[in-house]
Parts: sequence; C-alpha cells; structure tokens
Amino acid sequence: QLQLVESGGGLVQPGGSLRLSCAVSGFALESYGIGWFRQAPGKEREGVSCIRGSDGSTYSADSVKGRFTISRDNAKNTVYLQMDSLKPEDSGVYYCAAEDFRSDPDYSIQAMCVRGLRWGHTNDWGQGTQVTVSS
Repeated sequence: QLQLVESGGGLVQPGGSLRLSCAVSGFALESYGIGWFRQAPGKEREGVSCIRGSDGSTYSADSVKGRFTISRDNAKNTVYLQMDSLKPEDSGVYYCAAEDFRSDPDYSIQAMCVRGLRWGHTNDWGQGTQVTVSS
C-alpha cells in the first residue's frame, strides 16, 4: 500500500525559503516517479516539480524554474522540494504524488508534471501541506 506524508509547509515572507519533505512507504522510490503539485484557492492543481526515482532526472515548471529544486534520497525514501525566493503566488496546498514507472520506465517526467497521474497505473497522493507566502 502506497503512503506519502508531506511536511515542511508554513508561513513565510516573500523572498524567504521553505523545504518540503515527502516521506514515502510501501514502495521502492527508485521504481517510481514522484511529483510535487500545488493548488491555490479557486485554481486548478498544477505540477510544480517532478523527479524520476531511478536516475534523478527532473522537470520543473517555468514558474518555479531557478527558484525550486526537487531532489530525492532513495536510502531515506524521501523526496524534497527546496523552495527559495518565494512569491505570494507560490501560496497554496502542496501535494506529493507517486506513480509506478516499472511498466513504462521511459515515461517522461515532464509528462507526469504536466498531465498529472495516469488512470490505470498504480499511484497515490499525499494529504497535502499548506504553504503561505505573505508579509
């Protein structure tokens, strides 16, 4: 059974930093794609950054490129999102998600971030953590 638990959210001033963590269990990180998605009030959920567990290849949305860094520690079964130079528009609930890539190991990590999780593939979401950027 997949389980993902996010932590690290909170209130931060514009220009500040936060590091989110996603602790996963029930599966081997190296066989999955892991993504961070966010949803602001009244807006659709969007992919922020995604990483392939096997080789660490990453994708980040243009809106966060150069400010956010996704990384993983397979030994700790944890994925991180380092968020720097935060802006008020980065506020929202941040979700961690995982999808099994074993049946499709070359699936694009960019596609995971842009299209979201695929129907018919083993995947799951965390419960989310709130990030608020405000002075």
